Amino acid sequence: MRIALHTKLKPGAEAAYEVAHRAVPADLVAAIKAAGATSWTIWRSGTDLFHVIDCAAYDLLLSRLAELPVNVSWQLQINEYLEGTHDYSGTGAAAALPVVWELNPAGGADE
Repeated sequence: MRIALHTKLKPGAEAAYEVAHRAVPADLVAAIKAAGATSWTIWRSGTDLFHVIDCAAYDLLLSRLAELPVNVSWQLQINEYLEGTHDYSGTGAAAALPVVWELNPAGGADE
């Protein structure tokens, strides 16, 4: 499945957030992959962040990452830059942005 998320940076945190993401720990990358993600891309426009994640199931990905020490440590670091924290509950798993249109939806014809 592919999902998109929207998060926001605190004003002035843009540069520090980008610096942090130039040094994502290898053990965190391995944990994200082991939890079921095959791709994760983040775009930024001002303080708005847009994430696109390909994974088997987003709720499963969250549940596998929620208590992992490497992820907990990363979230503590990244949360310094974000307005709000990532929700690993069922509510957070349902927070994906709704799809408005796709050029080539899986199994369907373009409209």
